[in-house]
Amino acid sequence: MNSVQKKFFHLHLISDATGETLNTVARAVTAHYADFQPIEHSYSLVRSQYQLQRVLHSMEANPGIVLFTIVNPELKAYLESSCKALDIPAISILDPIIDAMAIYLNTESRPKAGAQHVMDAEYFRRIEAMNYTIMHDDGQHIENLEKADVVILGISRTSKTPTSIYLANRGIKTANIPLIPQIPLPASVEKLKEPVIVGLVATAERIFQIRKNRLLSLNEKRETSYTDKRVISEEISFARKLCHRHNWPMIDVTRRSIEETAAAILNIYHQRRERDNTN
Repeated sequence: MNSVQKKFFHLHLISDATGETLNTVARAVTAHYADFQPIEHSYSLVRSQYQLQRVLHSMEANPGIVLFTIVNPELKAYLESSCKALDIPAISILDPIIDAMAIYLNTESRPKAGAQHVMDAEYFRRIEAMNYTIMHDDGQHIENLEKADVVILGISRTSKTPTSIYLANRGIKTANIPLIPQIPLPASVEKLKEPVIVGLVATAERIFQIRKNRLLSLNEKRETSYTDKRVISEEISFARKLCHRHNWPMIDVTRRSIEETAAAILNIYHQRRERDNTN
């Protein structure tokens, strides 16, 4: 079966900060055009005309769409006029939102390059969450799980670790614990009061494929119960029954990206916090 040949185009992402916002927006937008594949050119920390001129040379050699977040009005005007001269579309992705807020708040914005990345209390909260999450990966240090915001349970290859890291980057202290039918869950986990406990599951076929690919990447070709579909089904059943018994919410990650799984967990977490605050 012949696959559709994708068309390529150049996408220039220019930011006076780290470029995280641009990358997120770019991926969300390009996902709407499955027949096209962007060739991304990312330029971060662009805060002078000299730096911008170097970017413009690259854009001239590879014309395409420009998405940018630049708050300096002179630099922004220079970029826009240069793109117009090159007949290249340039879009300031935050302008519509900033303008709408200015109207609603009845005030003018006071932009500052990289202001969203200042080392404030929120920044250090994320660092603390990341340190906690790394130390509590894969069932480590279960003695202080009560300090976690979220505890993720799941059998092998349900994306527990990457989901935990993603949540930590959002400031959520996350521990994850593997579920193994032959090994009882530590009693201390079942007694947790503060953390939100969430189980991750997937279909047996999905788990089988991931585990099989994992073993192939390790050049392991021997038959093992790790990829036995019957054993996998028993593991999934064990996880479901455990979460059902304790009324822990479960998320099926079969067709979810890490970001979607994390978003679902964040919804559960915030709903729990709102409920606790109203009681």
